[in-house]
Amino acid sequence: MSSLLRKEMQRMLFRPEGQKLQKFIEIHEATPGRHFLCVYVTKTKEVQLCVVRSRKSLYSGSNKLLNSQKSGSKKKLKSQFCLSSCLEDSYLRTEVWLLQDLTLLDGRDPDVDDPCFLMHLSTVRSVTAFSCGAKYCMARALVALSDKHCGRPLTLVNYDLAYISPSSIYLNRGDCVVLMQICFYAANLVCLSLCPVPLD
Repeated sequence: MSSLLRKEMQRMLFRPEGQKLQKFIEIHEATPGRHFLCVYVTKTKEVQLCVVRSRKSLYSGSNKLLNSQKSGSKKKLKSQFCLSSCLEDSYLRTEVWLLQDLTLLDGRDPDVDDPCFLMHLSTVRSVTAFSCGAKYCMARALVALSDKHCGRPLTLVNYDLAYISPSSIYLNRGDCVVLMQICFYAANLVCLSLCPVPLD
C-alpha cells in the first residue's frame, strides 16, 4: 500500500516539478484529510521537507459524465456509481522547509514509545507520526540526506542512536544483507551441531 501511495504522490505531486520523493510518513494533523511528512530532492539537488494534505476529489470530467446520464429510475444509481468511481486523491503541499534549515531533531523521550518529535527550524514544529517506527524511519532518512546533500551531520537529541546509525560491524550495510549474514551464521551452527564427533 505504501509503495502504491509513494508512486502516486511521485507521479502527481513531485515528478511534474522535477523532484524525487525520498521518504514519507503519515502524520496526525488537526485539519481534515490524510497528512504526510515528505522529504524530497529538487532539480537543483536541494533537500526539502513538506507537509502534504491528501483528500478525495472528483475527476475533471466527472461532472460531464453526471450530466450525460439518462433520466429515469436508473439515473440515481448511475450517478452514485460515477461519484464513487470518479473520485481520486489530490495532494497539496501545506508547509515547506529546507533540510539545511533543520538545526535539531528532537525525539522528546527515547525511553518511551512516543511517535511525536520536534523539528527545530526557524520555529519549532511538532510532528506526530502514526508509529514510533515511522518516527525513526524518517530520522534515519534525514540523517542520511543531511550527510549526503548538506555536507553536515544532523543533530539528534532524545533518540536511541542504536536505531539510527548502524553499528561499526555492519556499517553501510542494508537490513537484508545483515539478515542474510545472521541466517548464514545460524545455518553454520546447525550444520556443526549435526556433524558426528569422532570418539577416540
